[in-house]
Amino acid sequence: MIRTLLPPQPSLLPATHTSFTAWPKKRKRSTPLRRRATSIPHCLYAPINYEAGYAYPLIVWLHGPNSSEGELRQVMPLLNSRNYVGVSPRGTLRTCKEERRFGWEQSASAIAESCHRTRQCIEIAQNQFNVHDNRIFVAGYGVGGSMALRVGLEHPELFAGAISLGGRVPRGGHAFRRLNAARSLPLMMSVSPKEGEFTREQVMDDLRLLHSGGFSVSLNLYPDGDSLTDVMLADVNNWVMGLACPSTVVA
Repeated sequence: MIRTLLPPQPSLLPATHTSFTAWPKKRKRSTPLRRRATSIPHCLYAPINYEAGYAYPLIVWLHGPNSSEGELRQVMPLLNSRNYVGVSPRGTLRTCKEERRFGWEQSASAIAESCHRTRQCIEIAQNQFNVHDNRIFVAGYGVGGSMALRVGLEHPELFAGAISLGGRVPRGGHAFRRLNAARSLPLMMSVSPKEGEFTREQVMDDLRLLHSGGFSVSLNLYPDGDSLTDVMLADVNNWVMGLACPSTVVA
């Protein structure tokens, strides 16, 4: 059965699922969250049965619209609870005054801040855990997915791949100014086309843009109108493991 994980606001979870606040209490011992008072707002995820002697791939997660860095707590166990360290910065734009909900602004200053927060989160994860320097992936959902692509294109030397789930390829803001360096960065896009939001025509337009730039792109299409699902995250896990540890992937 396919589960929708992150439906539109105001709730991040369907009523039938455990809430964000309850979930960490159940898994507190196996997935501790660590914070530094002086660091940017972030969420950190440790894999179950963490082994300090093993260099883990790192997932930098840019949360979806009207959400927060706490989204990481739901995403990582359904992506893979054992194989990755995860870290998530808070979005640059507050979208709700009454609640802690944020998004990702696309202005020049906000893009620079998003890149800064991503780099700082990588450093935080590296200071806390044994992270493989050549197996760092940036991923996100919705506007976070678009920003993940933008950050990856801006700093391709930092990442082994960039992943957008339901987010369009960024345009404007000199998104492709480092084209020669960035075209070697593997990209993954997972899309559920929906009229009025992210249509099939727009998906094909984005794909043509990336192909014209010489990028290697993996595109997955899902049933119309689906939000982020566990099936999408399972496909992301397979794609990441195929790049990070190809010998472990079973066809």
